[in-house]
Amino acid sequence: MQVDLLNTPIEYLKGVGPKKAEIFNKEFNIITYNDLLHYYPYRHVDKSKIYKISELTSEGAFIQFRGRVRHFEIVGQQRARRLVAQFSDDTGTIELVWFNSIKWIEELLLQRREFIVFGKPTLFNRKWSMTHPELIDPYMQQESPVPLYFHPLYNTSEKAKKGGLDSKTISKLVISLIGQIKEVITETLSDEIITSLKLLPRKEALSQIHYPANIDLLNKATLRLKFDELLFTQMKLLKMKLVVSQRFKGHVFSTVGDAFNTFFHNHLAFELTNAQKRVIKEIRADMGSGRQMNRLLQGDVGSGKTITALLLMLIAIDNGYQTCLMAPTEILARQHYDNIKRQLAKMNLRVEFLSGATRSAGRKAILTALQNGEIDILIGTHALIENSVIFKNLGFVVIDEQHRFGVEQRAKLWRKNKIPPHVLVMTATPIPRTLAMTVYGDLDLSVINELPKGRKPIITSHLFEKDRLRLFGFMKEQIDSGRQVFVVYPLIEESEKMDLFALMEGYDLMTERFPLPNYAVGIVHGKMKPEEKDYEMQRFINKETQILLSTTVIEVGIDVPNATVMVIENAERFGLSQLHQLRGRVGRGGEQSYCLLMSSNKLTNESKQRLSAMVGTNDGFEIANIDLRLRGPGDLQGTRQSGMLDFKIADLIRDEKLVIYTRDLAKKILEDDPELQKEKNWRIARHLGEIIKKEQNWGMIS
Repeated sequence: MQVDLLNTPIEYLKGVGPKKAEIFNKEFNIITYNDLLHYYPYRHVDKSKIYKISELTSEGAFIQFRGRVRHFEIVGQQRARRLVAQFSDDTGTIELVWFNSIKWIEELLLQRREFIVFGKPTLFNRKWSMTHPELIDPYMQQESPVPLYFHPLYNTSEKAKKGGLDSKTISKLVISLIGQIKEVITETLSDEIITSLKLLPRKEALSQIHYPANIDLLNKATLRLKFDELLFTQMKLLKMKLVVSQRFKGHVFSTVGDAFNTFFHNHLAFELTNAQKRVIKEIRADMGSGRQMNRLLQGDVGSGKTITALLLMLIAIDNGYQTCLMAPTEILARQHYDNIKRQLAKMNLRVEFLSGATRSAGRKAILTALQNGEIDILIGTHALIENSVIFKNLGFVVIDEQHRFGVEQRAKLWRKNKIPPHVLVMTATPIPRTLAMTVYGDLDLSVINELPKGRKPIITSHLFEKDRLRLFGFMKEQIDSGRQVFVVYPLIEESEKMDLFALMEGYDLMTERFPLPNYAVGIVHGKMKPEEKDYEMQRFINKETQILLSTTVIEVGIDVPNATVMVIENAERFGLSQLHQLRGRVGRGGEQSYCLLMSSNKLTNESKQRLSAMVGTNDGFEIANIDLRLRGPGDLQGTRQSGMLDFKIADLIRDEKLVIYTRDLAKKILEDDPELQKEKNWRIARHLGEIIKKEQNWGMIS
């Protein structure tokens, strides 16, 4: 009965109906009573104090007065019409002005004159006024089932407002909802945890988060709901990890044989870093344990993740298994194929490439050879997960830039063998440890935190439009010494709304400054066909063009050792993580490389901090920490497309201590009671079961 009420479709809540229910669903993903209950306000306005008009001293804050409308009139014509009212208490008078809903306000003022008015006062010509203040019935407090002193403000949208769902309407619906369902809200934590940590009961927390009686209860409600979100996220991740380790056996790679040793001793072009050696040791231990491996390999741009993955693929081959590497784009997948094919050229191993662009005759031959076990390494794009791609004995899967793939896509590779293959997912987006333990809490983590020997730190400079001639001179100097240049733009075509130095305009300028026959300028952007992009990239790789103009399609993985200059136009328009990824496209060889950040003179404080951070450090982990402090984990939430980070109230950065505490508590609970069968854990077990049941559980797969 309780569950049924919470899962009642939102349209049956008084005041909603089918039309508003459709808006709730489309705009806010609110389908049931329970969804609305967990649609938290983004902030509260303090209505606990009623001020006197004479107490007004400054602008800026929302404030409320109690008094009477002494006089009102409608002035102006047509679009300039406004309703102006004189509102007084026993200490003074303030002018109230409405430009919209004039007829409705007029009818309200004709019915009664006593109100609490709420709004933001402004001072003009020594007179105080409020534009579009809220008019509140002073006797409303007595009729409400919840306290109304701290008024909630809810995020909404233009479509929702037009459909009658503004913040005020949502708040009224929440009052109605709480009155109906407060008694059926169940507890999720044990009495022991609630008592020892002095947490609010869940029922009270869910009521107080919307309509708190005071600031102290609002803070306690916020803490309790953050605690629940983080604890159950950690419980879910750790439980998945436990289930995978118990349920799924893995291939045992006991041999390090000819393929690995021959490549390592005869064909590896450089010495591995200590970090690469440590990671290989960690993963070898996993692959020999008899458990199916799910591991994240994290490393900064240029740290040598791919060569590390190749060495591990050779261990799989030494043990009689096939391997594959999946990358998110045709360009990146083709680059992996070309590099690995070249590195293994003198070895008796078959490496093939498969993508959506592979022609049918070639595709058929590859699929046949794959199923017969003739192919050792298959490299490609999403095409690898198609049902027609059948391996004879897949033992090891590498997924590059894995945040570009959905969880279900990765799961399809996982199912390509009766005994699931070992899975290594790689990312060049450094993530601080506390965030990684939540984003990737069901994966084991390996980190390459050292750059290969001989790599010189990239010199980064911030330039303005006045420096453009100096920029052209520097580019010419680098090109004349045999080097190449990337120039990245945020747009393809000039936008009327944003004053950006667009790609096509940049192309005209560059071809004018660097004319044929001495220079050649190429161009790559997202609207080009894959074969066109590949053609232009290949020309750049082959040194047929000296300058490559691009949008961010070259952000990830493109490796051109001869390119030593990265120019980023309108750098203030890019996120810090993206800037760092773009910078990582140069500095791939032994030559000194440069990243030049071009920006306008008008910069926000956050833009200044981002560009300053880029100039100040090459360390991706430090960049990630700064980025998260400035921007929060928004982009990183895309790294797990399974709802893992669908937090409604917790914040992985601001709540770092709580993240660590709940992770440790989740570990203790599961170490003490892996199946959650003890009496004290029955509420936790029930709630965790409900969460896992609601979600399509691909998470345990990768």
